Order: sequence, then C-alpha cells, then structure tokens
Amino acid sequence: MPKKTGLISLLMVGSLWMLPKTASAQALIPHTLQLDAAKLEKQGLSLAQEAASLGQFQQYELALPRARLASQLAPKNDKVWFLLGGLYLQTKDYNNAISSLRKAQALNPKNADVLFALGSVHFQQQKYQEAARFYQAGLKLKPNDPEGLFDLGNAYFMLGKLPDAIAQYNKAVAQNKKFWPAINNIGLIRYEQGDAPGAIKQWQAAIALDKQAAEPLMALAVALYTKGDQKQALALGEQALRIDSRYADLDFLKQNLWGTRLLTDTQKFISLPRIQAAIEQRESASSPRRQRTQ
Repeated sequence: MPKKTGLISLLMVGSLWMLPKTASAQALIPHTLQLDAAKLEKQGLSLAQEAASLGQFQQYELALPRARLASQLAPKNDKVWFLLGGLYLQTKDYNNAISSLRKAQALNPKNADVLFALGSVHFQQQKYQEAARFYQAGLKLKPNDPEGLFDLGNAYFMLGKLPDAIAQYNKAVAQNKKFWPAINNIGLIRYEQGDAPGAIKQWQAAIALDKQAAEPLMALAVALYTKGDQKQALALGEQALRIDSRYADLDFLKQNLWGTRLLTDTQKFISLPRIQAAIEQRESASSPRRQRTQ
C-alpha cells in the first residue's frame, strides 16, 4: 500500500490577543497546526501492534480501544481494520466485526484472511451457507490454506454435506500433515455414520500427532468404553480431563461439532464414578484457594 503524503490541518485555538484596557472583550485568533499524516499512521500502527499483543493474551478490554484508535489514525490500512474485526469477533460483537472486516476487504479485496474471518463471523452466527460462501471465496485466493480448508469442511459438516466435509478435511491434511483437528473431525463424522472402528483410527492418528490434544483423547475414551475396553477408556478420559475439563461439558462438545450418537455415549461415560471424581478433582484444582484466617 502506498504511503500517505501531505498534511492534515486541524483548527486549533491560537494566541490570545489582549485588546486595549478600555475594551471589555478578548478575541480568539484561530490558526492551523500542521500535523504529519505519516507520523499519525505510524502511531496508529504502533497501537495496532500493542492491540495484537494484548489480543494474544485474550485481554480484549485493553486491546479493543487501542485497535479502534489505530483505525482512526491509520484508516487506509487494511491490516488495522482486519485486526479490529478479529477482536470484535473474539468478543462476539458480530455487527462491528462484519463492519470492520468489510472495510478491510474494501481496502484490499485480495486478502484471503479477511474473507476467512468473515466466514467465521457467519459460522458463529450459525449462518453456515453464508460462511461456506466466504470460505470458498477465500480459498479461490489462497487455495492451499489448511485452516481455510478446515473451516469450509466445518461449514459443510453443519450443512449435512458430510462427503464434502471429509474431502475438505483431507485437503487440509494434505497441505499440513500435522493438522490433527481435521483428522479428529473425520473421526466425528465416522462415528455418527456408525463406523466406530474408522473413528477410532482417526482419533488415534490425531493423538499420535499431538498427545496433549484433549478432544481426540476424550472421543477415543468414549468410543473405547462403548466398545467394552473400560480400563484404557477410563485412563484416557482422565488424561483428557486433566488437560481440559471442558470436554466433560456436553454443551461445549456440541459447539465443537460432536454429533448425537457421540454425545449420547459421552453422557454415559462422564456419569461413571471414576470420571466424575476426575471432573471434581479438576474443578477443585482450578478453583481459587481460600485464604487462611490468622
């Protein structure tokens, strides 16, 4: 993007001129202060970097004001608007997210990441057909993007286009052999299709890539327990919950595309005394400790 040139003139209050002592009024003589637009933009980009750093630590209340000011100081920079839109998305302010991302798109129509982000906004609003349209548009610009392929697969998944979803997940893995979320989601589909052995293979492959991935650990635990392998299932379930206790929350699992069959089996699994004990232990460990009274 070409650098800005020229100056911005702002009307400022000028020198205060004193009239003769006999007069009963004073006059404000305005003049203009010349501000360098390039310096303003540089300040805006610096604020955007601060906002991005804060956003990485999920400090959105601190990040958003900086990003909004950055968009005022550097209004022609598409990356600033993209950042602002992403922060709005993280805080579920979908209208402002779309507005900011649309400005980024207008400034740079060739930025595929903006289209992917617009797809994510619509996906979170459960507008899966619109989400798919944005993901497809982004992939036309960036056809080998694993995350974009994965997101399109998720949109197809929610639209019930399961073969299309699997095709996109496989494309994502072809671009990134270690992209275990796509492998995991193929397992979710296989399980709903009644192919438990096929699902188990997918989840085992995902775990082989990342042993700290709680989702395939928990899914595999449920599948193995349902199959009758209780000892290994309980050990895997406890391991998954130590990593992330949210995988005992059925609503959270549903948000992560777990289907009816798997959710039903998970409900039975998490009701087991040993898994309940693991959940309680995890919740106890994560809750603030009481201060001792003197």
